[in-house]
Amino acid sequence: MPSQRLSPDQIDLPAGWIPALVRGAKGKCPRCGQAALFAKWLKPVDRCPHCKQDWAVQQADDFPAYIGIFVVGHLLAPVVIAMISGGISPWLTLAVMLPVAVVMLIAMLQPTKGAVIGFLWWHGVGAFRQERRPPDDQR
Repeated sequence: MPSQRLSPDQIDLPAGWIPALVRGAKGKCPRCGQAALFAKWLKPVDRCPHCKQDWAVQQADDFPAYIGIFVVGHLLAPVVIAMISGGISPWLTLAVMLPVAVVMLIAMLQPTKGAVIGFLWWHGVGAFRQERRPPDDQR
């Protein structure tokens, strides 16, 4: 099997940055959409087995965690306020909301990391090379 990367006209590149994010959020290679993006829960594969894209160069770093904290905080803040203003003790609110927040963050982390990797790849950030679909008249 050749280890050379498939050219953009040999695979189905996403049409825009949103499809690249969706592919990554689903845990698929943002470039080809065929193979798994993650080897382990948060560790991307070194190279896509289908299109040979090098994912070892990705630099998502802590950004997916920041996005998760931001989203979960904004979703749970009104619930916490309603619970406390509804007469539920702050300790019971903490006992209920803390596990809910942790579970939500853990559930969001891999899709968020995949979406961030897709975004970085699409825009050519860091070591990624920006790629686009060839125009329809050149296919």
